[in-house]
This record gives sequence, structure tokens and C-alpha cells, in this order.
Amino acid sequence: MFPEFRDLITELKVRDSHFVRLFHRHNELDQQIKNMESGIEPAGDMVIEHMKKEKLQLKDQLYAILLRESAA
Repeated sequence: MFPEFRDLITELKVRDSHFVRLFHRHNELDQQIKNMESGIEPAGDMVIEHMKKEKLQLKDQLYAILLRESAA
């Protein structure tokens, strides 16, 4: 995710606890969605859809932080 910001992500993971929480939650959702879609974990379509929306919102928040920090 966001390879163009790889160095900044590494830096933010050290100094920004809010960024870290968002980043980890995004990754958790990503793995859960993969597990559900592959049948490893049971889930209905509505649950998966909700999780995908939350994941997208987190990604948008992460991107906004990265843009703000890269401009600073």
C-alpha cells in the first residue's frame, strides 16, 4: 500500500501512534476480508461489505496523513 510513501510510512510508524493504529486496523481488516472471501472464516456478504467500506475509509485517512506529512 502506497509504495511511493514507503520511507514516510516507516517514519510515521515510529513517531505517530494514531497513524500506527489506523495502519494496523487496515491490515487486520484486509486479512479478515481475505480469509472470509476464501472461506477460511465464515461471514455473510453484508459483513464483508461493511468491512470493505471501513477498510477504504481507513485507507483514505492514511493517504490524507501521508499527503499532509509529505508536504510539511
